[in-house]
Order: sequence, then C-alpha cells, then structure tokens
Amino acid sequence: MTFFDKAGGALKDALAQAEADALPAVVTAILAKAGLGGLQGIAEKLRKDRFDEQVKSWLSNGSNRPITADQLRTALSNEQVQQIARQLGLPVDAALKLLAQKLPTAVDQVSSNGKLNV
Repeated sequence: MTFFDKAGGALKDALAQAEADALPAVVTAILAKAGLGGLQGIAEKLRKDRFDEQVKSWLSNGSNRPITADQLRTALSNEQVQQIARQLGLPVDAALKLLAQKLPTAVDQVSSNGKLNV
C-alpha cells in the first residue's frame, strides 16, 4: 500500500466521521422546517403514535429498532411528508426511506440516559 493509498483511506475515514457527526444537525434542520420541531418533536410525535418502543430503543444504550418509511408516513401529516421531501430534494418515497434510515442514528447520537440532549 502506497502513501497515497493510506492518505486517501484516512481522508475517506475523516469525511465519513464528519458526515456522521453532522447527521443530527442536518436531520434536525429538515424536521424543524417541516414543522416537526426537530428531533425532539418527531420523537415525541412517534412516541404518541404507537412507535414508543422504537424511540425508546434509540434513546437507550442498546441497539436501535428500525422504523419504516410506511410507519413514518402514518405518523406524519401529508403536508409534513411533502415538506421533508422538498427539503431533501427527493420524491416522497425516497425521502421517507432516507429519513427512516437516518432517524434512529440521529436520535441515538444526541441522547444519553434515555433523554435527548438537544
């Protein structure tokens, strides 16, 4: 392995870490613009809309239970879904799929002792 291979790998790792670190802020901004109140707002909404077990897993130290795009669609209003899609510049289905993939990690990253630290 050459110096440039090692340097490229280190740069790739650093960029991946920067992306991971920025995830909660990006998701919060998108949710806030959709009228959901950021991570805190969507976590509360999901807890009230029968997805309490998923949210609890994101806040805990264990593994994160998944949430599906369809589950998000049922918990959010059509207007909120449309706004999220506009913010992401994606079709609705793709936006919900992306949010379903990223939301558990984003909440997990900004929580400790069962509470969001935002």
